[in-house]
Amino acid sequence: MKTARARTCLPVIAACVALLMCGWADAREIWSSDDGGRTADLVTAFKQSTLISDDDSLTGLCRLRFALSARLGADTTVEAAYEQRLRTLGSPPSGDLAVLPSQADAPYRIVQLDDAIRETDAYGYRHELDRALAALHDERASVTVGRQAVGWGKGVLFSGIDVFAPFSPLEVDREWRRGIDAIRADVRLGDTASLDVVGAFGESWDDSALLGRLRARTASGLVDAEFIAGKRAEDTMFAGAFSATVGDAAVHGELALFDTPDGFADGGLFGGDDLVAKAVLGASYTFNIGNGLTVWAEYHFSGFGSDDMALAQQRLADPAYVARILRGDTQILGRRAAAIQTSYLVDDLWTVSLVWIANPDDGSGVLAPSAKLTLSDNVTILGSFYVPYGDGLDAAGTPQSEYGAAPSTVFLQLAIYN
Repeated sequence: MKTARARTCLPVIAACVALLMCGWADAREIWSSDDGGRTADLVTAFKQSTLISDDDSLTGLCRLRFALSARLGADTTVEAAYEQRLRTLGSPPSGDLAVLPSQADAPYRIVQLDDAIRETDAYGYRHELDRALAALHDERASVTVGRQAVGWGKGVLFSGIDVFAPFSPLEVDREWRRGIDAIRADVRLGDTASLDVVGAFGESWDDSALLGRLRARTASGLVDAEFIAGKRAEDTMFAGAFSATVGDAAVHGELALFDTPDGFADGGLFGGDDLVAKAVLGASYTFNIGNGLTVWAEYHFSGFGSDDMALAQQRLADPAYVARILRGDTQILGRRAAAIQTSYLVDDLWTVSLVWIANPDDGSGVLAPSAKLTLSDNVTILGSFYVPYGDGLDAAGTPQSEYGAAPSTVFLQLAIYN
């Protein structure tokens, strides 16, 4: 097995070194006009991630990303990001905690612009245009057109209203949300209110979204709220969210209702099966311990999940349900989840954290302690250990709980920025 792993790692290392030698950029600012009014910056990032599981599976992911941003005038900016990825799989894993970014097509893209350079049974070498946008700004509004990242919601690990390519709860690297093809207008309605309208476009109207979000906050800034209405793919969506400061703590909540066209078995509200709810309630507090120990806690409900894990597994055979999973309509297979996340800055070099996610219905969960070493402003090393627990597989190989069948996994990542 060690020999097989070595064979698997070698193409990753060789390709990443080649990518670095071919693509590394030394300078951040690559151009500026004489008067400094127009500039162009390039940020290069390299990440080597490795997953080692106790079922002898090994996955490697090497990412090299170039992010170009330019200011063309006082009110106009453009951005682009191009990425190459090399993913290897030594042997098939017996479960997936969605720690690494999904390999599926990104939602809300007219054209993916994510193609294979070379793919074999052992590895896939792909490249992608993940950002390509132009933005106009003034004091009252901003308009952004093109491939961009759009993130909504108050939640830390879960969300009911983050509908544009959300991260999975256990996805460890959340630096780059996948870009979507969209037109976004953010208009200020005064000192404490704004209207955010996003049109996100897929290959068809049923794959597209058109949503408006009205945001308002109190004059003190201690409470803010938002209301969302519109179309998310084939669903009609209505939602609200809030966050507030209560003493030294912060609380947040989200509630979203989706009117689904074909109904959703055992997920509906008020006696019907077409109205599906998602909700998040959470809080955070920083304890005065050492450098400050911050703790977040969240409870999440998803009507797109199921109390019965056997039924949840059966749904994965339905292409329409799989499409919802891949689009991020639900972040869990179960109906309920509870989570706690802590983070502590030990010193200038070390940050440690712990994530615990549990399914209260079947008793399964995942513990994920992590440590991050910051070697310099440009280099970090991250290590995480994922320890699932709960009922595993039955005699037919069917998972009996949401997390219990997944293998224990070590995640290691080297990140270099320039």
